[in-house]
Amino acid sequence: MINISQFNSHCLIAAICIFLCSPLPCRAKVDKVIIGSKKFTESVILGEIAAQLIGSNGAQAVHKAELGGTQILFKALELGEVDIYPEYTGTIRHEILATLQLKSDEEIDDALNQLGISITSTLGFNNTYAIGLRQITAQRLKITTISELINHPDLRLGFSNEFLHRGDGWEALKRVYALPQQNVRGMDHDLAYRALQADDLDVMEFYSTDAEISYYNLFALRDDRGHFPVYNAVYLYRSELSDSHPEIVEALKMLEGNISVDLIRELNSAVKIEGKSHTIVAAEFLREKFGITTSVVASPLGSRLMKATFEHLMMVVIGLFAGIIVAIPLGIVSAKKPGLGYFIIGFTGIIQTVPALALLVFMIPIFGIYAPPAIAALFLYSLLPIVRNTHAGLITISSEIQESADALGLRPYNKLLLIELPLASTTILAGIKTAGVVTVGFATLGALIGAGGYGQSILTGIRLDNYALILEGAIPAAVMALAVQFVFDLIERAVVPKGLRLKR
Repeated sequence: MINISQFNSHCLIAAICIFLCSPLPCRAKVDKVIIGSKKFTESVILGEIAAQLIGSNGAQAVHKAELGGTQILFKALELGEVDIYPEYTGTIRHEILATLQLKSDEEIDDALNQLGISITSTLGFNNTYAIGLRQITAQRLKITTISELINHPDLRLGFSNEFLHRGDGWEALKRVYALPQQNVRGMDHDLAYRALQADDLDVMEFYSTDAEISYYNLFALRDDRGHFPVYNAVYLYRSELSDSHPEIVEALKMLEGNISVDLIRELNSAVKIEGKSHTIVAAEFLREKFGITTSVVASPLGSRLMKATFEHLMMVVIGLFAGIIVAIPLGIVSAKKPGLGYFIIGFTGIIQTVPALALLVFMIPIFGIYAPPAIAALFLYSLLPIVRNTHAGLITISSEIQESADALGLRPYNKLLLIELPLASTTILAGIKTAGVVTVGFATLGALIGAGGYGQSILTGIRLDNYALILEGAIPAAVMALAVQFVFDLIERAVVPKGLRLKR
């Protein structure tokens, strides 16, 4: 016979075992080279070029595309979960190594080397930030420089969330130019272009090599106070590659000085405007520039859906099951010990208020990137509805039933197992259903850290303004949420006596 606290301990141990058995990052040094890229088109193209070029030299190269922003990629590089990714010198100086206040390229090289990271020379183009608006708006307001924005405090500004918080981003720009605008919103960079075209936004930040600037006839304001630094494109790579795989480093260096501003704009336009696959664009670049032929095979829809479904389902099943075996005992403790219960419910409620992306980032130092941090976050998000419903189901059992159980001489454990939990089962299952639907939806954000699943298609579709790709992820995710609820409906019918089921 075990008491409630022992039961709770066993469940916590089981949950830990689940996480330990989940696919935690474990990299062999030389078997596979992983190239990462950020979640914007140019970075994805550069990541794919590197992957195909390295693959053409006989190494096994895998491109993990759209792995969130700068901090996620650099942390993954430090942890050894990616080996290479494209970056920009301005970002390294003013964002990644901002606290060091580095002045020269030599200082950057030295600081990176101390972290076990090396850097190539520039690829040949500078993709700096620019502040811009529609041509028609610039002409109407008669402004050509960033300084002149000071005369228009009512303009609506929209910047990517990364730009809002960068060391060289909005706050620094506002300070340098004494800008008065207060209507400033954070949004996805690609969505900001749509908002600008729809006249829902007046000003946004551009990447100077963006294909949308010329396509949408936009106007980049002159940085007349020289706020934005040079953002020469480079590759960062783990220094150990120079010893273990010198041929990979030599392949990367082939790209130095070989991608001009005009060329990268053409590559960006081919993907964003013409709708070509980034894999095709990268292959065409390597063939035309270096005479290297790579084999590119497009994955059929069925294959993509099967892969995404497996990845999504694994995240949901592991995260939700871990949540169930921990949350139900916590709910029992909350009902039996009201003082402790107040703390448990409050704590799980606080977890629920943490923004999803922030929670994922918090998990990266512990679990790395890919599926494990997403599973851990799903586990945490599943706790509140199950804990709360378990607590509610137990405390609403009538005192008459409680007294009858006591009169029969049932021990606390038998009373809980034979009387209280069956009576509370419909309420508990309702909480599990809610948690299941929440985890299916939240799991789509796992794509931001390389966990895959349906979120990958949604993320790529948003970036490319491709509704078919968005629906490729959104519709299966909705179907899976309904399927999860249906499965637990069947479980309820199987385990809950008919007389105890909630009326439909």
